[in-house]
Amino acid sequence: MTRPLLVAVAMALSACHPGNEKAKELRSACEGGDVTACNELAGKLQKGEYVLRDDARAAVLYDRSCDGGIGDACANLGVVYQSGRGMKRDSVRALDLFRRGCEAGGLDGCARLGVLYVRGDGVARDVPRAATLFQQSCTGGNMIGCANLGALHASGEGVTRDVARAAELLRTSCDEEVAVGCLGLGRLHATGAGVERNDSIAAAMYAKACKGREVDGCLARGTALENGVGVPQNFDRAANLYHEACDDRSAEACARLAGMYDRGAGVYRQPAQAVRFRARACSLGHAESCDKLKSTS
Repeated sequence: MTRPLLVAVAMALSACHPGNEKAKELRSACEGGDVTACNELAGKLQKGEYVLRDDARAAVLYDRSCDGGIGDACANLGVVYQSGRGMKRDSVRALDLFRRGCEAGGLDGCARLGVLYVRGDGVARDVPRAATLFQQSCTGGNMIGCANLGALHASGEGVTRDVARAAELLRTSCDEEVAVGCLGLGRLHATGAGVERNDSIAAAMYAKACKGREVDGCLARGTALENGVGVPQNFDRAANLYHEACDDRSAEACARLAGMYDRGAGVYRQPAQAVRFRARACSLGHAESCDKLKSTS
């Protein structure tokens, strides 16, 4: 069978796929004023799932659904503003949308609002308040809430320290592909808190977290590769992961990358690049990098 014919057959099969029909139904329902359908369609537009990917259009539909009282849509739109994917990044707007989503019963909004309280991002830092929000969302079955609640139980911040409970929550959320849950579970395996101490499992969990676009997962995976802990040492791969995490505003990753340029580990030795990445780390709040820049100026 020739290639053009193979392509034509593949397109025909795709056109007949139930997913195509579902997308058409959602589009029709959304155009008819069904805001729940608009929220679902927006999700498909973001993923390019049986429709052409269109982040900007997805944001418009999330906005329509949020105004229609769909709490999850408010949270979804908040993520858009937080990431700048389809809209200009706006952390203040994201905070407002997470709060609106939570108040409208959107469990994801509660979980993401809790994350902002933990970080003190746009609000006064309030870990007990965050724990309440995580518990609320986790009880309702939201795995992001469960993962973050597990992280708090692991540290004992805002809640009673309970590593067994932490491991349970983190494992459950990681099994559901929640990246931050995999990161937390990896950290438990690295220390043996509540689970078997196993560097190889920890490294695998970090890889899973990184694949899920959790920046600290990429940083942890890079560190494991740089030091050969739980995985064969690989400077090239470590440097690549540090680059990715630095681009995602990880100050520690930028600092580690600067060190690799200083040594010529995984990258060509380039002192000028080391200074550039150290300056970026400093601008992101890495105090040690700032001190090193001062000492060499």
